Amino acid sequence: MEEEKIQHLTGALRNNTALTELDLWKNEIETEERAQDLANALRNNTTITNLHLRANRVGVKGAQHVADALRNNKTLIELDLSYDLLGDEAIQSLADILRNSNTLIDLNLCGNEIGSEGAQHLADALRDNKTLSKLSLYGCKIGNAGAQYLADALRINTTLTELSLSNNEVDEATRHVVDTSKKSTKLVIGW
Repeated sequence: MEEEKIQHLTGALRNNTALTELDLWKNEIETEERAQDLANALRNNTTITNLHLRANRVGVKGAQHVADALRNNKTLIELDLSYDLLGDEAIQSLADILRNSNTLIDLNLCGNEIGSEGAQHLADALRDNKTLSKLSLYGCKIGNAGAQYLADALRINTTLTELSLSNNEVDEATRHVVDTSKKSTKLVIGW
């Protein structure tokens, strides 16, 4: 997305009181500056419930700006940051939101470079979160250690009903541990 277009978009977002869903799938936000502009526009938004930033390659700093902007958000129920070049550091910022959110129900982080450290941040947040029902981590390379962190959190969390963990370099023994650790009988884990 060109600078001029992002400026028009962010200007419109700042003044909009009706928009509930924003889907910017593959709009090449890419730079930290563009992500920060978008984050600044979202900071005081009270209407958007669904935010899709899939495949924008916002990276660590961009994700941190978005996370900071959404820290006090009371309306967002669905957030898609899949395929955005996020690593463990960005996930730490997002986990802080997840830990304190009273509205977020669906979080999609598929296809990011989330390792065991990022999985640990998410697991820590899941212990406290009381609203998230769907977490998508397909293809994130969390590995056995990351899956174990999530398994530990699933012993406490009762709201998660759908967890996508396929293509994460997790062996059969660890899958079994995760499958048997879930506290909620409603939870479906996709391998």
